[in-house]
Amino acid sequence: MRIMLRFRKVYLLILDVALLNLAAYAGLFLRFDGNVAPRYLETYLKVAPVHTVISLGVFAALGLYSWVLRYASVDEILAVAAGSFGSAVSLYVLTQYPSGQGFPRSVPIIAGVLVLLFSGGIRLSVRLYLRIAQRIQRMAVNGRSTRVLVVGAGDAGAMLVRELAKPVSGDRKAVGFVDDDPSKHGAVILGVKVVGNRKAIPDIVRSLHVDEIILAMPSAPAHILKETVAICEGLGVRIRAIPKLLDMAGKAFSLNMVRDIDIEDLLGRSEVKLDTERIREYLHGKRVLVTGAGGSIGSEICRQVARFGPAQLIMLGHGEHSIFKTRMSLSHDFPELRPDAVIADVRDSARIRDVFALYRPHVVFHAAAHKHVPLMEDNVPEAIKTNIFGTLNVARASLIYEVERFVMISTDKAVNPRSMMGVSKRVAEMVVQSMSLRSKKTQFVSVRFGNVLGSSGSVVPIFREQIARGGPVTVTHPDMRRYFMTIREAVLLVLQAGTMGQGGEVFVLDMGEPVKIVDLAEQMIRLSGHTPYSDIPIVFSGVRPGEKLFEELLTAEEGTTATHHSQIFVAKQKPLPYEWFEDCLKSLEEEVFPPDYECRLFGPKDAVEEVAREVREARRQTAASIADTPKGLAGSKYWGAEKDRLVLAERENNMVDILKEMVPSYRPGRSPGPRAKSGAS
Repeated sequence: MRIMLRFRKVYLLILDVALLNLAAYAGLFLRFDGNVAPRYLETYLKVAPVHTVISLGVFAALGLYSWVLRYASVDEILAVAAGSFGSAVSLYVLTQYPSGQGFPRSVPIIAGVLVLLFSGGIRLSVRLYLRIAQRIQRMAVNGRSTRVLVVGAGDAGAMLVRELAKPVSGDRKAVGFVDDDPSKHGAVILGVKVVGNRKAIPDIVRSLHVDEIILAMPSAPAHILKETVAICEGLGVRIRAIPKLLDMAGKAFSLNMVRDIDIEDLLGRSEVKLDTERIREYLHGKRVLVTGAGGSIGSEICRQVARFGPAQLIMLGHGEHSIFKTRMSLSHDFPELRPDAVIADVRDSARIRDVFALYRPHVVFHAAAHKHVPLMEDNVPEAIKTNIFGTLNVARASLIYEVERFVMISTDKAVNPRSMMGVSKRVAEMVVQSMSLRSKKTQFVSVRFGNVLGSSGSVVPIFREQIARGGPVTVTHPDMRRYFMTIREAVLLVLQAGTMGQGGEVFVLDMGEPVKIVDLAEQMIRLSGHTPYSDIPIVFSGVRPGEKLFEELLTAEEGTTATHHSQIFVAKQKPLPYEWFEDCLKSLEEEVFPPDYECRLFGPKDAVEEVAREVREARRQTAASIADTPKGLAGSKYWGAEKDRLVLAERENNMVDILKEMVPSYRPGRSPGPRAKSGAS
């Protein structure tokens, strides 16, 4: 077989030589009913070598010797038709000029048609043979093919059926179309019949023994998709879909693009409408810094910012692998951008100031945060260091280096918080508000939204993995509800929020209606072709520390005011007493960081004004170097390393008390003190 493939072109050339001449002779015999005058045969013999060479040259120019025969299709037949026409023209010209011996003019036409039949038939016969052989082999091995019902008999459905008909499709076979257009009912498209409308899907699945349903409606609105999935659920078949037109833009369709229905597809939310011109105004040609750029939200912010042509995109993150992956992806999709990757910890104030001094960003999106609720309940200091002091580091650097816009990503868990993650993000919002009070040039805002579908650590990828393993799917409580939106939707609204406000606002995104987590789990199980509780069990594991049954987007005191965007609101914030807030931060820092920690913010050189003066002086004296030599880590004793669990637990209690003072609505799920003491001897 390999030898045959290697010499495929040679075989085709020899075959075409024979077929071209056979077609010419056959044309003569058909024209004269077998009684051909010798002079016509002599005329053709004279021109046959030139005619053959010209015809083969036309075939080669049309690429007929480059096609892989097993994939021959309409394109190849059209090329053969063009080659046959060229061959007929060649024969006509050679037999009429210059000899003019009365060679019948109809013979080149007949010969051209025969060339089309002979050459095209040979090329299609290879594919036909391979398809029949493959179908026989599938039947022998598997008993029968996977029977596919295609929903949507438009261009996308036809494209899908064409791909399913190829040998590379495996053992899948289209057995019918479904479409709501009555004029298409009964029609046959590429050998597949349109058997009814969407309402008839349950009956069609049973009558045609369907194994899989593929939705070929890439431009259908969300409510149509949701209705269709609701009809298909509970039938015991796998439900899949081809990508949306936006996701396929510029890409050739293949079966690899067919994917399982994502729960994101069924939200039924209205499409995000952007004021792209206003977004472009503050992003195009600017230096944009994104913290947490390797995370789910941060990486999508980088991707969406790249669309608006920034002068420079600085991706800052602590995890080198995630930053590397994000940069590789952006470099592939936006080759002209060349983003900068910065490995840094937002808790390191000295490093953050160095980054700002080097890049001088115009816009900062602060997405770096610890967000896993149960983990932060067990790691209180880390939540405070990253979510509060990391935000303070980046915000103060933005103030000092006169960034134009600073946008922080917040969460609905910051409202009436019950978890360490939630209260730390609420204090982070207050940090942004406090920076706004001191800022004359930088617009500081926060954007608050709920759960993001598909982000790392969210329930959707966890449920997907559990379903793939055959269950059980774990849900904390049957009444647990959450707001959801897609990553792309959230990020687009974040970019839009960056165009708004005068500083200090907390923008709240319209999250639609809350969704019960158990309903989400049941629907994902049904979408996978299984039945909840019987095929795949659902287990209620109990509410975890720090979790609430229902998250709010606003406190009772806040309320909202509308903006010019229908999906973005502003939470009404109380005035923040800056001196009191800074005293609380100082006390919190004393509990969280050791006294000799190099990067403490509230040391003797703490004041923002003094730091800003130092920056300005450094700009004037670029040749000056810092005289202070950092202490070696080996020579400094880390604070608390020798302290026992009782003292560490007391520190955590002190942190919680300070946070309660800063956020009076904070009601911790449990006190960290007793938990830490329980292991002490």
